[in-house]
Amino acid sequence: MELLVASAIGLLTAAGIYLILRLRTFPVILGLSLITYAVNVFLFASGRLTIGAPPVLMDDVTRYTDPLPQALVLTAIVISFGMTAVVVMIALGAFLGADDDAVDDGPDEQATETEDAV
Repeated sequence: MELLVASAIGLLTAAGIYLILRLRTFPVILGLSLITYAVNVFLFASGRLTIGAPPVLMDDVTRYTDPLPQALVLTAIVISFGMTAVVVMIALGAFLGADDDAVDDGPDEQATETEDAV
C-alpha cells in the first residue's frame, strides 16, 4: 500500500511539474493543482495509513490514527482552493487584457511587437 501511495505522489508531482513548465496559463493552473494534490496526499500519508482505526484516543483502544495530518490536509485544501481561484482570476484578466494566454512572451517578441507598431 505504501508503494502505491508513494508512486501516486511521484506521478502527481511529475505531471504537475511538466504542466507548470508549459507556456500557457491553463496548463500552469492544472499543474499547480496537481502539485497541491500531491502535497495533500503526502501530508495525509505522513500520519500512517491505518484502515478502520479511530482518529482519536478512546478507552480500550490501542491503535488509532493521528488526527494532525488530517487537520493539515483539510487546511491545505481550503488554502489551495483560494489560491486556485486567485490564479484563475489573474489569468483571466491577463487573457482579456492581451487577447493571449501565453505565460511569458520573452524580450525578443516584445521588442519586435513595439518596433512593428512604430
